[in-house]
Amino acid sequence: MKILITRKVPGIAVQLLQAHFEVDMHAGPSPMSTGELKRRVKDAAGILTLLTDQIDREIIESAAALRVISNHAVGVDNIDLASATRRGIAVTNTPSVLTDATADFTWALLLAVSRNILAGDRLVRSGTFSGWDPLMLLGADLKGKTLGIVGAGRIGGAVAARSRGWEMDICYFNRSVKRRLEKETGARR
Repeated sequence: MKILITRKVPGIAVQLLQAHFEVDMHAGPSPMSTGELKRRVKDAAGILTLLTDQIDREIIESAAALRVISNHAVGVDNIDLASATRRGIAVTNTPSVLTDATADFTWALLLAVSRNILAGDRLVRSGTFSGWDPLMLLGADLKGKTLGIVGAGRIGGAVAARSRGWEMDICYFNRSVKRRLEKETGARR
């Protein structure tokens, strides 16, 4: 059985697939053209896609052997689910793949802003840094501050969990109450 990988993915993923399938991987830096995708998916039993690949009705109909579309992305907005369903093709995704990375990045930004890290970096790189001053780039403590989180899903919950180390008060806005988040982090709605 052939698996089409529409973009370059980490080597371990390719190795795992190659142990069981014939693998055809597009190694280019840009998404395949619609024509190339149609040609290469024709005899594939599976497609491993990224969110930049539009897997529409035309692509799905051109793949007679297709049984599964695996989207290496949080959502499936790039896949025509109705066409896949009509053909009995399973569609999968990786719903939590970016949760920790996004929460970490959020904290990197919080720390960068509160501690003037970017301004300090610019100062040092400018060549005008002439020495330390006690109030220079002082910044602000995060400990004990209130953190507001809009959206308390997977990512918002991960951001809140990381705030415990800073003993922060957490307020969140969400369409529904998140009892577990409240219990684990002391967050309030």
